[in-house]
Amino acid sequence: MDNEKAENKAAEGTENQAAPGNDSAIATEPEIDPCRQEITIEIPADVVAEEQGRLIAAYSREARVPGFRKGKVPASVVRNRFNDQLKEELLEKLVPQYFSVAVMSSGQKPIATPSITNLQAEPGQAIRFTAAFDVMPEFELSDYKSVKVPKPVVEVTDDEVQAEITSLQERQASYDPVDEDRPLKNGDFAQVAFEATPRNAAGSDAPPPGEEPVKMDEVMVEIGSPNTVAAFTENLTGAKAGEEKSFEVSYPADFYDHRLAGKHFDYKVKINSIKKKTLPEVNDAFAKELSPEMETLDQLKAAIRENLQTHRQQHADHEAKEKLIEHIVDMHKFPVPKSMVDHQINLRLERGLRALAAQGMRTEDMKRMDFTKLRTAQTPAAIKEVKSGMLLHKIADAENIQVSDEELEREVHLLAYQTQQSPEEVKAQLVKDQGLERIRARMRGEKALDFLYTQA
Repeated sequence: MDNEKAENKAAEGTENQAAPGNDSAIATEPEIDPCRQEITIEIPADVVAEEQGRLIAAYSREARVPGFRKGKVPASVVRNRFNDQLKEELLEKLVPQYFSVAVMSSGQKPIATPSITNLQAEPGQAIRFTAAFDVMPEFELSDYKSVKVPKPVVEVTDDEVQAEITSLQERQASYDPVDEDRPLKNGDFAQVAFEATPRNAAGSDAPPPGEEPVKMDEVMVEIGSPNTVAAFTENLTGAKAGEEKSFEVSYPADFYDHRLAGKHFDYKVKINSIKKKTLPEVNDAFAKELSPEMETLDQLKAAIRENLQTHRQQHADHEAKEKLIEHIVDMHKFPVPKSMVDHQINLRLERGLRALAAQGMRTEDMKRMDFTKLRTAQTPAAIKEVKSGMLLHKIADAENIQVSDEELEREVHLLAYQTQQSPEEVKAQLVKDQGLERIRARMRGEKALDFLYTQA
């Protein structure tokens, strides 16, 4: 095994290893940045030889080598035949152990897996390596309770309630066939079937490689609607049920559906029927149809007003809390560990990519994105989020804010409900991934922010 592989393997799992005696030589190197520490560690040659002897003895007992009975393989044969494996296991055993005792002796607390460099592991000699790792910065809290933000007051108007009623009315609309023999006109709904064949932007009739025609059997097209692509309104207006139309649609580069943006399609559309939209009458019966709990239209309006009020207040409170923590972050100047910022950038990018995938972006399109540029763009926001988390954690310590086991259990049950799993399954996975304490830390930060908001 080469040194690079050994360095990577040896850096894994340093936190829960048994520490050897204090017979390591440690020299603290100059700091790379205020949150980055470096130590050079030496594992004495006699310790290396002793551990290597144990490994060779274990291999001699268990290894199967042609020409030798199991348990009778000479040490010299083991040494020659399994040299790479022996070296790898030796480093995996000793490097994490001696790193752990080194940082404990120095009083440092790594917050991420160390980077192992300058690894020297020659036969019969001491093992030497340098470990670089991030630590939390030291800083003092300023007068965070002095920060004030106005309590947002939200109001819901009668017009806004009526707009929600109209939206519900639209959703309850029925689409009835037009009995008379007449062509489509503005306001009608055409029930159509179509086949859309993608074509090359250069004008070739052949579809672009890997793109197949799209077929739909039942699609409702509102003629003349601002939400309807203009080419459909232009080509279907005046047509009757049973007719077929062929036309091209060129979607603009800024089209809201990025799956279609900038693309060109040849459409073959058959009009199956013409329908008119009929809206239900807004009255007590309308309210009852929407919800058995509603007896009157006035009750429905009151419920809509309350829901709008609640959602808007939550949104306004969230924005006020964001301003509050932003003020507190601006009050404190301290460095942040690069590993924590990198982790936060990764989380932000993962959320963004999931959102793009949900919108239909293909994996091959995502791979062509400039991730270096994306990471750079995410860095300032990631630094603020890391600082916010560190400050809220420190404020929670100062105010003795805790999250009880019962509160954590309720959060697990909520997560189980959201993911449609059993609480036992969710908890088992969180324990396996060491996620329970991450959730507790997040909840603790949220409680600290709620405390600050109440004070402000």
